[in-house]
Amino acid sequence: MASASNLESQRILEEYDRRERALGEEFYALHRPGNLFVRHGQERALLRALSRAACLPLANKRILEIGCGRGQWFVTYECLCAKRHSLAGIDLEAQRAAECAQRFAGADIRVGDATKLPWEDRSFDIVFQSTVFTSVLDAAVKPALAAEMLRVVKDTGAILWYDFRYNNPRNPHVRGIRHSEIKRLFPGCEIWLRRATLAPPLARRLVPWSWTFAALVEATQLLNTHLVGYIKKRG
Repeated sequence: MASASNLESQRILEEYDRRERALGEEFYALHRPGNLFVRHGQERALLRALSRAACLPLANKRILEIGCGRGQWFVTYECLCAKRHSLAGIDLEAQRAAECAQRFAGADIRVGDATKLPWEDRSFDIVFQSTVFTSVLDAAVKPALAAEMLRVVKDTGAILWYDFRYNNPRNPHVRGIRHSEIKRLFPGCEIWLRRATLAPPLARRLVPWSWTFAALVEATQLLNTHLVGYIKKRG
């Protein structure tokens, strides 16, 4: 009998495939002003979280990304002085992982289920997840994923978090995750989170008209759809 984790992994893979076919290659392309605006905001928010977590500089940090995809965030890590041989990633989808490994030769890229991470305890200074938890709908899988992230992060390290706060009314295959649920998933941990990212559909409308106005709206945080921050073990 297939485990809950295996069934959820298969559902997620099918949803990845459906969305790629439905949206096409250009939907998230950075030549679209709204997407570039969102990306810049994500990078600023991540930098602030890294600073608050006392994780900078990255030159001597070993970093694992859960759900690394094609390595979009690896570019950012390297811009912040992370070393290629210190980067690691895991993704469910074999083709994405293969493309990441090709783009970032020397990084440790694996294919697999993040509820069973193939690394030893306390292996990483930073473990990062971006919109992974909102893609997991099975309530039994999230705690297992959180436990594995805590297992492989060093006692002095940090889990970096970036994910949706709200459900997406246009996509029933994702489910928002609030601060209270994050606290339950990481009991006893120090948690710092803040709102980030102007709602992407709104950003795509506002930015071509006025980047400055979109930035002002984002700064109010009222229409921001994500939480960004860090999680640390206590003691």
